[in-house]
Amino acid sequence: MSNPSYFNRNSADNIKYPLITDKATRLLENNQYSFIVDPKSDKITIKSAIEYLFDVKVIKVNTCHLPKKKKRVGKYLGWKSHYKKAIVILSEGDTINLFE
Repeated sequence: MSNPSYFNRNSADNIKYPLITDKATRLLENNQYSFIVDPKSDKITIKSAIEYLFDVKVIKVNTCHLPKKKKRVGKYLGWKSHYKKAIVILSEGDTINLFE
């Protein structure tokens, strides 16, 4: 971890799950990994959590808030919950095995 004073035990809870889509699998070739994270987490917390959970060196973290989407179940119309996506760039030689 690069900044252990910023990391606490609940920081690992900010990472919800890895995002596996067509675009995300194409980004794996460039050593970039996509994760769905808590909307209130910031880049420093995401970086320290990824380094702690997967024991890798993170170079850069890009985040974006994705727009709400409509969800329909029968005649009822609602919205999907709000979420945030983080694209993490790892240093050369570090990898995360997502497909175990």
